[in-house]
Amino acid sequence: MAGILRTAGLSVEVHDDHFPQDALDPEWLRAVGERNWVVVTRDERIRYNVAEKQAIRRAKVRAFVLAAQGNLRAEMLAKIFLNALPKVRAIVAKHRPPFIAKIWRDGKVGLLET
Repeated sequence: MAGILRTAGLSVEVHDDHFPQDALDPEWLRAVGERNWVVVTRDERIRYNVAEKQAIRRAKVRAFVLAAQGNLRAEMLAKIFLNALPKVRAIVAKHRPPFIAKIWRDGKVGLLET
């Protein structure tokens, strides 16, 4: 997915290029917030985990969850994200972090938590 998004002109950082694969979510979320990066994840459970939500709030993270039922291929996930990109950018511009937003398969984007 990262390669497709880079080809589309986006600056993309991949979790495993910066953190161990088994890094605890609160640890890498803190680092992401310090770097002012935007998180894009498929982990829909992130908004229900107390430690992760606290890390998002403390680090002032902007997180977008790709709501993809089933095992979609990277190409489809990238297409969904690129179709939603204008709405993603609008939310980033309009809402101060921290927040969690969801990107639905049909391109709808909405805030879930702040």
